Amino acid sequence: MNEILIEGSDLIIASIVVLFVGGLLTERIAFLKKYSIPQAVTGGLIFSFIVLFLAKWGGVKVSFDLRMRDVLLLTFFSTIGLTAKFSRLKSGGKPLGILVGCAAVFLVVQNLTGVLLALGLGSHPGYGLFAGSVSFAGGHGTAIAWGQEADAAGLLNAGEIGIAFATFGLIAGGVIGGPITEFFIKKYQLTPSSGTDSSLSGKGNQVQSTLKPVTLHRTLVTLFILAVCVSLGDVVNRFFFSAGVKLPGFLTSMMVGILITNFSDAVKRPVSLHDFDKVGEVALQLFLAMSLMSMDLNSLASALNTIMFVVFVQVVVISLFATFVVFRVMGKDYDAAVICGGFIGLGLGATPVAIANMSAVTSKYGPSFKAFLIVPLVGAFFVDLLNALIIKFFIGLPIMQNTPLPGG
Repeated sequence: MNEILIEGSDLIIASIVVLFVGGLLTERIAFLKKYSIPQAVTGGLIFSFIVLFLAKWGGVKVSFDLRMRDVLLLTFFSTIGLTAKFSRLKSGGKPLGILVGCAAVFLVVQNLTGVLLALGLGSHPGYGLFAGSVSFAGGHGTAIAWGQEADAAGLLNAGEIGIAFATFGLIAGGVIGGPITEFFIKKYQLTPSSGTDSSLSGKGNQVQSTLKPVTLHRTLVTLFILAVCVSLGDVVNRFFFSAGVKLPGFLTSMMVGILITNFSDAVKRPVSLHDFDKVGEVALQLFLAMSLMSMDLNSLASALNTIMFVVFVQVVVISLFATFVVFRVMGKDYDAAVICGGFIGLGLGATPVAIANMSAVTSKYGPSFKAFLIVPLVGAFFVDLLNALIIKFFIGLPIMQNTPLPGG
């Protein structure tokens, strides 16, 4: 079988083509436009099916060097940090605490669902954690990390199963987040509040920034600050790792961005939020395109029925939870609707999916600063920590300890 490696500039070209195709289809197909399906999801899925077709019937294997994708993720979260001013974080206080509480409860519900599914399918309940928050809320990185632990404990192929769930969860999170948010907005005739447009979103600052000409100096400053966030974030991450504290790389890059933007405010030299918003949007869309177009659908085909059944059940669970819990406790307003779309992205995929869901909706209906403030904070600071604690709690339950391992 011939092999094609897509890397470097070729990967960027392919990703942009994927986004163009996804955007074109979203404009032409009423369903995609009506339910705010992110263009990266549409284009990425089409590309991954083309890759599958080439592997099965064309005798060509397409592989990807995704190191550039990882840099884009760090860049995106750096821009999130650079827009997180302490003066604005105060407004996220109580809603942030409420959403963290919702996340904690949902992680327990998601794992209970996964364990019950595993038992119902005749599998060890440990696999249920991979059909729960390990893969869905945790994403690929958590699935890989816990998969190594599970393999060592005797749960064979748990890592591969987790990656499959994480992959389809990522897709599902991007597909259903927009439609559910649209449902809330149209049913309750929700619109952005005036406070969101001014005092919270900083719209005046962005408009003022837009009027300034884009100069070489301004562009270089933007690139320099982002490079510092990514580079210094890696230094901070390695320091914590040497001290026995494991943090995701994007978290430390975001932390550096938070420090830089608030220091700039303190010395009366604020950074341009508009510039970093635009760079962040580009980085996010390219990251999602690269992630979805590089999915190995061929390796997931043998277990596709079970995977899709589990994903379907978890989609139903998070949809009900978002509808009857998150939307209500967050205030049943426009911000709450957008937060639900982001929460679904967090619970089934990852923070970038949450942001993409919210971006797709707010680009149509208007901004929601509250949603863009607290959802990334929950995804970056709290979900991984809560997830680790809850997973360990489930592992310690008697049913996990007393159930014989496969083949044991």
